[in-house]
Amino acid sequence: MYDYAEAASAFPEFGIVPIIFSFAIGIFMIITMWKIFVKAGKPGWACLIPDHSIVLIFDIVGRPGWWWFLLLIPIVNIIILIIVIFDFAKAFGKGVGFGFGLLLLGIIFYPILAFGSAEYIGGKE
Repeated sequence: MYDYAEAASAFPEFGIVPIIFSFAIGIFMIITMWKIFVKAGKPGWACLIPDHSIVLIFDIVGRPGWWWFLLLIPIVNIIILIIVIFDFAKAFGKGVGFGFGLLLLGIIFYPILAFGSAEYIGGKE
């Protein structure tokens, strides 16, 4: 039988510090998404509800809510997420370069979007 306590003690360097760091990043990203939702005229608390927040993100970028179901299809979901990320940048008046930033360095670019001077100009026309 597998002894989880023994496995945990085998890696003492993976202690409380990474857990606290991950928790802090998670809280920071929740605050960031809350601020982005408020900028887009949506209720901030909606970022805490997983499926609902995805549908609202589709609304923010001007895509239909039924695209949520496309996220259930392998490979297609990656394409949809990339489209939505670039539309997200456009919805806040940012260009393709910022879209690449959101895609590759989201932990830096989403806070720039939330706490910077970017204003919500609307989703895809």
